[in-house]
Parts: sequence; structure tokens; C-alpha cells
Amino acid sequence: MPKRFCVTGTCIPEKNYMVDISGRIDQIIRDYIEKGQYFTINRARQYGKTTTLYLLERRLREEYIVLSLSFEAADEYFESMGSLSEGLVMDISECLKAQNVDGTIIEEWNRPLSERFPMRSLGIKISSLCKTCGKKIILMIDEVDKSSDNQIFLSFLGLLREKYLKWQQGKDETFQSVILAGVYDVKTLKLKLHPQEEMKYNSPWNIAVDFQMDMSFDCEDIESMLEEYESEHRTGMHVQDIARIIYDYTSGYPYLVSRICQIIDERIAGTKEFGNVSSAWTKEGVLAAIKILLKEPNTLFDDMTKKLLDYPQLQEMLQNILFGGIDFPFKRETPMVDLGVTFGFLKDKNGIVAVSNRIFETQLYDMFLSEMAVNNKMYMEASTNRNQFIVKDMLQMDLVMKKFYEYYEEIYAGNDQKFIEENGRKLFLLYLKPIINGTGNYYIEARTRDNRRTDIIVDYKGKRFIIELKIWRGEEYHVRGERQLFEYLDYYEEKKGYLLSFNFNKNKETGINELEFEGKRIFEVTV
Repeated sequence: MPKRFCVTGTCIPEKNYMVDISGRIDQIIRDYIEKGQYFTINRARQYGKTTTLYLLERRLREEYIVLSLSFEAADEYFESMGSLSEGLVMDISECLKAQNVDGTIIEEWNRPLSERFPMRSLGIKISSLCKTCGKKIILMIDEVDKSSDNQIFLSFLGLLREKYLKWQQGKDETFQSVILAGVYDVKTLKLKLHPQEEMKYNSPWNIAVDFQMDMSFDCEDIESMLEEYESEHRTGMHVQDIARIIYDYTSGYPYLVSRICQIIDERIAGTKEFGNVSSAWTKEGVLAAIKILLKEPNTLFDDMTKKLLDYPQLQEMLQNILFGGIDFPFKRETPMVDLGVTFGFLKDKNGIVAVSNRIFETQLYDMFLSEMAVNNKMYMEASTNRNQFIVKDMLQMDLVMKKFYEYYEEIYAGNDQKFIEENGRKLFLLYLKPIINGTGNYYIEARTRDNRRTDIIVDYKGKRFIIELKIWRGEEYHVRGERQLFEYLDYYEEKKGYLLSFNFNKNKETGINELEFEGKRIFEVTV
């Protein structure tokens, strides 16, 4: 069976093209397992936690007994102390059998627990097992935060803590290392699965060390996966260039990286537009895959939607960042920042809160704009008249800008300044979205976004358009903005750019103008 790009569950090297994380596995064993550390791998959804545990287990079984459990479907375990203790005994028994542990040890492990003190009885069993097994034992529990807000679960953590502290003092035997994996940080339990409930700030898991390892992929990681694919398929792709493009859009988010590659391999190659594998593994093929990814339903985007509905303050912060250009200082102590990082939506960019990657950013823009599009006149005008902007299969950006000017003057010119300052970017994106939807991609250049200026990059069938949106702050500032756009065109090696200025002066001059400087042109619209 040929290899495939793996995007869900456990990625198996023999069956899947995947980033080589063997170096990270070695580091986890060296820095955490061998030192007897207890720790939590808390990362966002589909960030490679389960795969990491799987590969760790494969490596550790050479030297350790590994008890690999999951709370994914273990709701009934948390009905009582007894049910949790009995459930853990049952699951651990299966792990011991799978690793051919001596039958007498398994028989002893399976003896009934004390009905009155099941958790204390479980602790005694753990001590006995660790004394007699002959190998050090590692406990791994995946999806641990499925029940992290449960008092019975906290009692189990308390048991592990008590045994760990006694072990450190030489008074008990227990697991060499314990690894808990989930989205939430079990060490602090600052976050709960039910946002309306009271939050907890203390946890018996304070024995755990911080897990600092970066689990995202860098360009070299992506290259290693593509090189393996290329060695088997001989597409002729330029591996470094394709890896860089994928990284630029994903910032190394594991699911997004693998899903883009999977779409190119399984859905792009062989289509009418990309007739062979070679043409699919190009920049155009990557952009086509991203377009499919942003359209398709998937659990990652579904979870994003749910989380924003659950936490409206986080949604408000994201809208302020995306549409308002507001800079928030990056402080994990701030609850909404901590929440956004936990879910994988936000990251630290030079001390400022930023959306974690371009694909999430575009998905959030699309999500917020879709909510606004219903009955929006600008959106309806662009959607109804979309065909006029496409001539010989190419986007006519000059006409797009001219028509925006006409529609804006007709619909919004009489609105107050505050409304336009808050909504001007939204109005333009609402207008642009249905025109390029289905064929083109767009993203906001984060390096230039602030409360006065936003640069939009549109890719349409291999052609790139650069559009600067800005608030008019006087002639001197305006001239400086034009000069910056010319410099920006140099950076992108483009000959033409577009400038949309929102001017709120009483005696303002609106209209369309074209500027030229050293062979480059700016098509300027002032409203």
C-alpha cells in the first residue's frame, strides 16, 4: 500500500509521509523521561500530540514498560473513585499483557481493589507493580483534559503527586515518568471545558515541569517530508521553495502542513488545471490546495467556530486585531491571551499578540465577514455583478477599485467618520470577497497592519495584486504612505499597486488618480 500524508490520529512512519521528529523524541527522552520528570504536553487541536506519544511509546518500549492510556471515551470512569480506579486497573492490565509482562505480576495487579478506599488501594498496587516489574514504568495518558475539571480526576492527580513526593524522598516506588497530553494545561487548570463555570487556579499537578519543546514544523522539517515524497514520485518540484511557501501560510502548524500536502497529492494532481504531478507541486498548486482547505469542513475549523462562540471576549479581541489593527501586549497572564494561545489561535510576535498563521487569519476573516455579509449592500452589489470583473479568465483589479469607489459613494459616503474608521476595511473586504471567491486567495500582510494602514495581498491565478488601505492623516502622511507603497512594490517585485484612502476632511477631494515613479504605478482611490 503506497504512503499517504497523514493528517489525523497517529501518523505511522512506515505508512505515512511525515516530518521526521526523531530528534525531538530523543530530546524528550533525554531531558524529561530519563530525569524522572512528570509533565504535560498541552498543545492546540491536531498539533501532533497523539503522534508524539505513539512514537515515544515505540522508542521507550525498548527499555521501559509503557502504560499508554487515553481518556477519549472514558466518561464513565469519572462517576466515582471506584469506577476510575477499576477502569485504570483494567486498562493498565491490557498494557501489561501487550508487553508480555510476567503472568504472576499481572495476576497480582488484577486482584480486587478495596471497596471502601479504592484510590488508596490503587496507590498500593502501583507501588507493588513498580517494585516487582523489573523495569521502570512510564505512564502516558492522552486526551487527559476530557475530564480535567472533574474532582475525581483531581483526586487521581493528588495520588500521583503524593507518590511522586515520597519517591523523591526514597519512601515509595512509583512511575519513572508520567506524561499527560491534552489541549489545556493540567498543571494550572486555569481553563475549563465549560466557560460559564467557576475557574480553578490550583492543581495537585504542581509537581510537573514545564514542557518547553516547540512542536511546530520549521522549513527544514517540511523539506525533509517533501524530500521523502520526491524521492519516490520524482515530480521535479523545487523542494526548498515549496516548503517555504507552505511554511509562510501555516507557520508550521502540523495539521495544516500535512493537509495542504495531502490535498496536492490526492486532489490537485490530475485535475484539468494541474494535469500531472509536476504541475501540482508548484506555487500555484499550493495556493489551489489552500483554497480547497479554506472551503472544506474540518474538525479544526469547526472547533475554532465553537471556541469563539463559547468565548465572545476572545472573538472581540481577534476582530480588534484583524479589522482594527490594534496591538495587544503579549502576556500569558492575560486570560484572553492565554486562552487564544492555548487554542492555537494566537502567538507572540515581538511582544505583540498576533494570529498564529495566515490560514487561520484568512479563516477568521472569512468567518467574521460571512456573518456581516447577510443583507450587506456592498457585498450584494459585488456578488451580483461579479462577472464584469473577470475578463479572459483574469481579475481586472483596476475595475474592482473603480466600482468600489462608485458603490461606496452611493451607499456609504453620508455615514459618520466613526462608522467608517471602524468599518472601512470590513466594507472593502466584504466587497472584494465575492469577486475573488472560488478562484483567488487573499491575506493581510501582518507586518504593515496597524490602526491606520493595512496591506492586502491577493493571489488570483498566479497574478499578485497589492492593495494598501489607509486612513487619511494629512498630506505629508499621505505622501509618505505613497512612498512606502512604492518601496513595498520593490519588495514584492511588482510593477503596479493599489491604494485605497479613507479621507474624513470636510473639504476632502475624492476620486481616482494614477501615480508613477521609476517605472512603477499606483492606482489610487480616495473616498
